[in-house]
Amino acid sequence: MTDLDLLHFEQLKKDVQAQYLKGHTPSYDDISKWKGIDIIYFQEDLRKKAKGNISEKSFYTYFKNSPVTKLPRIDMLNLLSIYAGYESWYEFKKQHLFAGELLQENEDPDRDDLKELEKTVSASLELPKDEILPVKKEAGPAEIADLQKSITDNQFIKSNEPSSQVTVSEVEKPKKNFFKRNAWVMVTAILIMATGLLGFKDVIFQKTYVYCFTDADRNMSIQREIEIKVIKENESPILYRIKPGECFRYATKDKILKMQISSPFYEYLEVSRNLENAPEEEIIELKPDDYKMALYYFSTKDINGGNPEEQLKLIRQKRKQLEGRISDNAIITQVYDSDIYGLETLDKEDYITLMTTPTTSLKNLNVIEMKKDKKGKIVSIKFKISTNENNK
Repeated sequence: MTDLDLLHFEQLKKDVQAQYLKGHTPSYDDISKWKGIDIIYFQEDLRKKAKGNISEKSFYTYFKNSPVTKLPRIDMLNLLSIYAGYESWYEFKKQHLFAGELLQENEDPDRDDLKELEKTVSASLELPKDEILPVKKEAGPAEIADLQKSITDNQFIKSNEPSSQVTVSEVEKPKKNFFKRNAWVMVTAILIMATGLLGFKDVIFQKTYVYCFTDADRNMSIQREIEIKVIKENESPILYRIKPGECFRYATKDKILKMQISSPFYEYLEVSRNLENAPEEEIIELKPDDYKMALYYFSTKDINGGNPEEQLKLIRQKRKQLEGRISDNAIITQVYDSDIYGLETLDKEDYITLMTTPTTSLKNLNVIEMKKDKKGKIVSIKFKISTNENNK
């Protein structure tokens, strides 16, 4: 990568922006100011025209900062170049050469890194000359005779060495001092064993309880993430997140278990169990919150396809349902997979517009949290639209 490559990428971003503005009217012309719904519409256009996608995280990394200090991967550079009307990143640079700039026909952004790797591997395999051992020739008769003489002399010396005499008192001395010298080791070992037995005792008296969750209306396992808070006296709650379709396993020696159970589309539930006579496996029914489920259904309802008149009718129907179920003062938050930009607040109209615009992104809508007031109006929504470079 060179400084010229970074300058070329800044050029490419302007071409991408110009290409999008030909058929769309975002909230700002400047691509670095796009957010939320503008990014979603751009991703949709990118999928249609270049048959590829970039994630929100990548968008914020490379389009929110100018100038950038590093290039995207070559596949993303090629994708954006195709969207801007070029065959590849190389072709884009070829048509935007700076004064005195030369491009090699076989230019490859990864070639320099590969060469450096090859040099490193080759260098690691080469031994310094002073470490190369000389190859010894086959021993001759004289060398064999010298070797035999050396062995014979060595054996003679060993056979004539005076044997060491060990007295009874020398043997008994270590025995007498053994326990004195190693008393601290034995005491430490006993303490460790005692501590281990106490811990083992706790494990022995623990029981594992299994709780599975079903939809009270549909008699099927919950296919949404469940949050469980275990409440202990004089302790902070312990939070567990249970994946869709999985059971909650909890090992304890306590006699009482208190749990607070919540899920985006189910009513909040508190459970208290006396474990002295409770079964080790149990199925807990969660009552679906029909109002929240209906809002989610209308948010994700597909309005693509059909003739334009039918599609417009579906959009109007969808807007009417959402407007009636969401409070005018609702707090709506979109969560992003980005270190630079994590949250964005939308008002009711922005949310409804986002939900009623035909786009494949809504297939990846994930409601994290939804709250309603006593009258049943939705007053809080937290959602995320999952995207990555592999989504088509």
